[in-house]
Amino acid sequence: MDSAQTEHFKSLLLKLQASLADTVQSAEKAGETVELDQARVGRLSRMDAMQAQQMALETERRNRARLLLVQQALRRIERGDYGDCLECGEPIDPRRLEADPTATRYIACAE
Repeated sequence: MDSAQTEHFKSLLLKLQASLADTVQSAEKAGETVELDQARVGRLSRMDAMQAQQMALETERRNRARLLLVQQALRRIERGDYGDCLECGEPIDPRRLEADPTATRYIACAE
């Protein structure tokens, strides 16, 4: 992979990292404890709020996991082995990296 491609993917990863960091930060508020005061909120409304809270927590967990993958990809760029399959060492097709810049495996190894 040449330096122009590496810079392109680094730019993509940095944008994705910023976006995920913002999303994780805003999702933390959605995962706060649900108010259980029956005088203020009906039972069905509380159930809806608890379901929304659990969905928000799962979304936050997924975003944190994705953020970790982005950070690992950025470290591979720093080490100079970004774009190489972790299984076989073959170069990962740039089209695959364009679709998922955090990809760590050549398509044959991923299957």
